[in-house]
Amino acid sequence: MTEEYQIRVSPRTASSEQNIREWLSKEKGFDVRTITAVRVLRKSIDARQRNIFINLTIRVYINEMPEDDLFPPTDYPDVSGKPHVIVVGEGPGGLFASLRLIELGLCPIVIERGKDVRERKKDLALIGKTQTVNPESNYCFGEGGAGAYSDGKLYTRSKKRGNITKILQVFCQHGASPSILSDAHPHIGTDKLPRVIENMRNQIIKSGGEVHFQTRMTSFLLEDNRVVGVRCLEKEQKEREFRGPVILATGHSARDVYRYLVASDIEVEAKGIAVGVRLEHPAELIDRIQYHNKEGRGKYLPAAEYSFCTQVDNRGVYSFCMCPGGFVIPAATGPKQIVVNGMSPSNRGTQWSNSGMVVELHPEDIAGKDYDIEDKLCMMKFQERLEELCWQQGNCKQTAPAQRMTDFCNGHLSYDLPKSSYAPGLISSPLHFWMPSIVSHRLKEGFLTFGRHSHGFLTNEAVMIGVETRTSSPVRILRNRENLQHVRIEGLFPCGEGAGYAGGIVSAGIDGERCAEMCSEYLKALSGM
Repeated sequence: MTEEYQIRVSPRTASSEQNIREWLSKEKGFDVRTITAVRVLRKSIDARQRNIFINLTIRVYINEMPEDDLFPPTDYPDVSGKPHVIVVGEGPGGLFASLRLIELGLCPIVIERGKDVRERKKDLALIGKTQTVNPESNYCFGEGGAGAYSDGKLYTRSKKRGNITKILQVFCQHGASPSILSDAHPHIGTDKLPRVIENMRNQIIKSGGEVHFQTRMTSFLLEDNRVVGVRCLEKEQKEREFRGPVILATGHSARDVYRYLVASDIEVEAKGIAVGVRLEHPAELIDRIQYHNKEGRGKYLPAAEYSFCTQVDNRGVYSFCMCPGGFVIPAATGPKQIVVNGMSPSNRGTQWSNSGMVVELHPEDIAGKDYDIEDKLCMMKFQERLEELCWQQGNCKQTAPAQRMTDFCNGHLSYDLPKSSYAPGLISSPLHFWMPSIVSHRLKEGFLTFGRHSHGFLTNEAVMIGVETRTSSPVRILRNRENLQHVRIEGLFPCGEGAGYAGGIVSAGIDGERCAEMCSEYLKALSGM
């Protein structure tokens, strides 16, 4: 017999199966000896009041053993010799597109400009040591995309776009902890996600697909208004062509691709973005604030999360990609740039917590002598200019300009800075002075609002680190709603975050699967099936 319950218990009770069994015996009258297993189906923390509770949905097995599999595994057949589909980019959009193509009996040929996930890690370490960025291997480019070494958070609000559960199950099938299936805010962790990504790549190859690293797409192969393949530049600077319809999943930082599309009159449009800073607090301070306890989170609670949002002058100001117990990382993709992002290990155990604090911007917000909003790349150029300005403030290195939070709101230079997780180092800088006023003014007003709502959040113990600009793509590649192909060019499927249709790992994975399905239908129509 099995029974399902929704229960509300203390953090200590929720911390182990044995404690839950004892609670069931006391509250539900079960004989503990008859409970053979308890599975947590859903878990969330309710920290709205001083007494913290854990909400659990559980399945209780009485005098019977649970099924062996937590989820039905996906079958990946051998697709050697099947029709090829070119997948440009091996981030989450490209990975899930490739695996779905295999399910559908098609052979993915993956083109990745960066290195494999293990080799890529060496280049990331060099950013802090040498203050230089490899433009083809960094926190944005390489196997796994921007998510591989920037946290692996799997929470999404994109409930209507596709099967979120399927995405999480595929991650588990390739080595992620089954806890992501039940957690309200699932998170794999920067230390564990690379191995999962490697397993996904190995599955693609085992099934007969191909993965080509350090191979950068330079152009499409076009016949009339149809993409029939791509032209690439390999590591040795040798040109090579791959033929087949194309799923374009390059991520939000492939600016050379955006320039190529515009130069080739392939329809794109400027889209809104959000820019700001990384805000870093001591993790203990955030724990005390969010858990309403001067002792912090205690033994049984995780590092606390927060989420803030307000409106200033008709634009959103909000926290983004919150990383409890995490690090701030250098996420530039080329020279003369400083870009910051955040990540957390699986245990979320560092002494800092950070989030992006960003301001919503639309193309009309930057109109003026510096930017032509008819230019489809105007928002990208705004990003580039702000990143270079930040680089100049950082002494033309990856040393990031920073300012204490209260000093920023009061318009004061910070004469010293708190200890930070940002490895390349910080330099005191008046962000309130040199950041565009459309950003700095709204950030200030947003911080004042957040400080009123959450006592202790607005503090000089927190440091603002510039700049966070890569929250989403500055361009949308136009596609048809029905078949996900480009609005004019057949055989081209703009995909994921880089195409402007996703915002994070899960939504990009969902979009990758959808593009694979539409590509399968396209090939069936071409062959007359």
